[in-house]
Amino acid sequence: MTRSAFSAAVAFCMLAAPAVAQEPKRDLVVATSQADAGKLDPHLASAGADKGVLNWVFNALVRIRPGETSPEFIEPDLAESWTSSANGTEWTFTLRQGVECHGGYGEFTAEDAVYSIRRAANKETSAFSGDFAALDRVEAPDPYTVKVTLKTPIPSLLGLLSNYHGGLMVCGKAAEKLGADFSTHPIGTGPFEFVEYLPQQYIKLKANVAYFRGTPQLDTVTYRYIPSDATRDLAFQSGEVDMIFGRQNNQWVERTQAVPGAVVVGMEPAELNSLYLNKTVKPLDDIRVRQAIAHAIDRKLMVAFTGDKVAREAISVVPDGNLGVVDAGLFPYDPEKAKALLAEAGYPDGITLKTIQSSLPVLLKIMETLQADLKKSNITLDMQVVDHPTYMADIRKDLSQVTLYQAARFPVADVYLTQFFHSRSTVNTPGGVVNFSHCDAADAEIDAAKRELDPVKQKQLWKTAQEKIVADVCAVPFSEQLVVWAWNGALDLGYDLQGSLNLVPQLTEQTHFTK
Repeated sequence: MTRSAFSAAVAFCMLAAPAVAQEPKRDLVVATSQADAGKLDPHLASAGADKGVLNWVFNALVRIRPGETSPEFIEPDLAESWTSSANGTEWTFTLRQGVECHGGYGEFTAEDAVYSIRRAANKETSAFSGDFAALDRVEAPDPYTVKVTLKTPIPSLLGLLSNYHGGLMVCGKAAEKLGADFSTHPIGTGPFEFVEYLPQQYIKLKANVAYFRGTPQLDTVTYRYIPSDATRDLAFQSGEVDMIFGRQNNQWVERTQAVPGAVVVGMEPAELNSLYLNKTVKPLDDIRVRQAIAHAIDRKLMVAFTGDKVAREAISVVPDGNLGVVDAGLFPYDPEKAKALLAEAGYPDGITLKTIQSSLPVLLKIMETLQADLKKSNITLDMQVVDHPTYMADIRKDLSQVTLYQAARFPVADVYLTQFFHSRSTVNTPGGVVNFSHCDAADAEIDAAKRELDPVKQKQLWKTAQEKIVADVCAVPFSEQLVVWAWNGALDLGYDLQGSLNLVPQLTEQTHFTK
């Protein structure tokens, strides 16, 4: 055989040989901008990055269907079904049987659900205890039945018991055995179970092979803490990480969309950016000063700072898209009016306000833009920049005169109004959650709306509450920002992503790589 004939034969064999199929990836790496975990206890975790990863570990009695944010998409989770009394004060949930807790802690039963709800309602063990103020009692008539009794009906009990905030269910035996260590070693029933936490580096999860919806198609999930935007971007572009938390600006979206195979999504709910004012301290105890601050913030500028692909103007003290939100008549931008109000209040040369500010880039850059904007009206922000966990702790100690806070909540006006603007939610009070503004302007309307069964009258009460809070300038909302994530196009989430209440895409047993 000649050399050319041999070469041709080899080439033919090579062409004819069947290709070896490459198995799809089964290990997912996700990167967040947070420098470290705060709390990995679902009833204490208030940072968005923590809440997101915990939703891969825990279930709730009910859940909002993956990819959605509206209460209309609530479906069974640990509970197979539920009923309620005509007046909405008694609810009975029937649990799935055979659901196993991670780590060999046994079957999840009604006893665990009762333990979880009581724990979520206890201010000593929960950051969300104020949400459960209407809870009268919770009981387990048998191992698979949970009965919840309310003092008064509330607009969103199913939302309260959904896979969000205090609604996540813990395994009682694990929480009791681990004690304080539960905050760094979470035990749930979800599709992924905790393996390891290395501070400032990562959280490692593995597939829960006994998951009641089926064994996950991903073997492991590594959740990495990469606060540097540039480092996180490079890791994504190189393929070192598969999914990243993005920057909320048009330039980042456009640049990342140009990465071959990348999927970029700005998802609901938009987080409402507001400057919360502590009106119990000078000079904020003078409504003219608070009005000056409201007139000094240019909402159009704040939207332009990030770009209209990821931001929109605020319309109320409740995020747009929430059930019951209205255009509450926010103060128009008028720096000259702001200066005049300050002079009238006795501050012709302006004021200086102290604020503790997170070093998290997405928040710090917003605050720096806000700082420059307020300066035009002779309002100076003296910022003390700290890491995000310290910021989250310090703002709840009344250490800031003004606080920038970015948040989304279960999309019913009652939740946002209660947590941020009811006097019972003031910091250092029994029901304190996250109210940095010490507001009591609309307590009567917020409470009345909770009891009102007529949805038309209920919405009217929420409307009045929003208008009163705006008029009293408890806070100055200025923009809403979509949460931006990007991922490798070979990753199939297993559902169509419109949004996620926990601000991190949900990973389910169906999430997988196609190659």
